[in-house]
Amino acid sequence: MRKFVKGPVMFESIIAPFIEFSFMRRALVGMLLLSVSTAPIGVFLTLRRLSLTGDAMSHAILPGAAIGFLFAGLSVTAMTIGGLIAGSFVVLLSGLTARQTGTGEDSSLAAFYLTSLALGVMIISMSGSNVDLMHVLFGSALGLDNTALTLLYIICVLTLLSLTIIYRPLVLECVDSDYLRSINRLGSVAHYSFLILVVLNLVSGFHAMGTLMSVGIMVLPATIARFWVKRLEPMIVLAIVIAFVACLSGLLSSYHYSIPTSPMIIVLLGFVYFVSVFFGVNNGIATRFLMKKQKHLSA
Repeated sequence: MRKFVKGPVMFESIIAPFIEFSFMRRALVGMLLLSVSTAPIGVFLTLRRLSLTGDAMSHAILPGAAIGFLFAGLSVTAMTIGGLIAGSFVVLLSGLTARQTGTGEDSSLAAFYLTSLALGVMIISMSGSNVDLMHVLFGSALGLDNTALTLLYIICVLTLLSLTIIYRPLVLECVDSDYLRSINRLGSVAHYSFLILVVLNLVSGFHAMGTLMSVGIMVLPATIARFWVKRLEPMIVLAIVIAFVACLSGLLSSYHYSIPTSPMIIVLLGFVYFVSVFFGVNNGIATRFLMKKQKHLSA
């Protein structure tokens, strides 16, 4: 009798929304593409200790997206082109500033991204409504159209192909960047190519997650995966799975309870992160405590 009751309940709560409504199917496909594309980028960001750099770059695309909105409204094409140009410009300009002035790249990037964030918010506030501002800052996963899905698909394929090409330099840079520079002069090319990929994925992510939340779907799954696996390839796969499960849960929560999708996804990932901090098999607090206790007893 229990099995008979659980079946319809599961169908109505999980499967039925995606069968009945095309916007839910588009959102599901978009989130799958976003998870496959952004999670590997997030793994390399965390391994290279550039997570906060990713956060800074997510705000750097806002002025370009705002200018695209100013001329074409909530146009996927215009906002994508504007965000890509602005993000790439800030990355290259901050790197050039850091090299010419001797300051750290993180500090110059922080200065540019803070200015970009304020400028983008100001442009949207002056030319649109609060609804438009909220759409850009927090995205609209349930509002993805075919144009946005095409963009997500193209960036996903481009990201996977590019990572395949620069995979070895990225791995070497995570292990020993000085050694990479000593044996290969293309290390800087791989570095800036990777930063461009970060910008591309942030641009694709802000249509669904918004500029404030897009970096979360990139960094949090990778951070969680590091608590459970040590090898790189399984870490990438696990990060993709974690990202997609969180997106699926966020979509269903938004559908059933009218909760904003992108904040719900990040909250779920944050919850899993805190669980991993305590119970993760790699350096989790409880795991380390048990290991120390076992060593003490064996001694």
